[in-house]
Amino acid sequence: MSKRDAAGWVISVFGLLAGLAGLEHGIGEVLQGGAAPAGLVFPSWPEVAFFRIVAGEPAMSLVPNLLASGILTILVSLGFLVWVMAFPRHKAGAPVLLGLSVLLLLVGGGFGPPLLGIILGIAAARAQAGAGRRRPASGLCRALAALWPWCFGAGITAWLLVMPGTMLLDRWFGARHPAVVETLVPVFILSAFSLLALAILTGLVRDRLAGQGGRAGSPPASA
Repeated sequence: MSKRDAAGWVISVFGLLAGLAGLEHGIGEVLQGGAAPAGLVFPSWPEVAFFRIVAGEPAMSLVPNLLASGILTILVSLGFLVWVMAFPRHKAGAPVLLGLSVLLLLVGGGFGPPLLGIILGIAAARAQAGAGRRRPASGLCRALAALWPWCFGAGITAWLLVMPGTMLLDRWFGARHPAVVETLVPVFILSAFSLLALAILTGLVRDRLAGQGGRAGSPPASA
């Protein structure tokens, strides 16, 4: 992949969001000290009002110590951030992203960040596999490529609505309209994953057309 391709921007920007979310889980676990978790699945931020709407940010860990889990989660999240920002287009980018995402899941990085990382790892593999392939460019492909900046920007907005938007919405309106806030949470999450899928799809198509000499614009200002 080129240094400014659409898929690379998707992997780097959404990878940044995943890594930061993993760090947040790790910090919450470190602050709980060296106690053992109540079970395989536990809240990263128990009894913290800001995270009430997301059930204290659940995570799982194979490490029977919250402090150790938190430290490992922070280290893996930092490694993930370094890799996704510096080497997303490396030929080993996909397997490293997938491996770090699975490791993040197993040491306490929550469920959303590892899932996002796995999706990005698959996207990186698809981008690497599709590099250099030449196929006839249809009108549909050109239309999808033109939609990429909008899908990319909307996807970023949707993920920011999930985190920290969900918690801020609950803080401001949860006491007065709890049912409305709780209904919006799954809507935000579904929108975030759907728009991410569209950003990946349109980005891959855009890169393929650009590689064939088709029209491909520069990344949007939000990137």
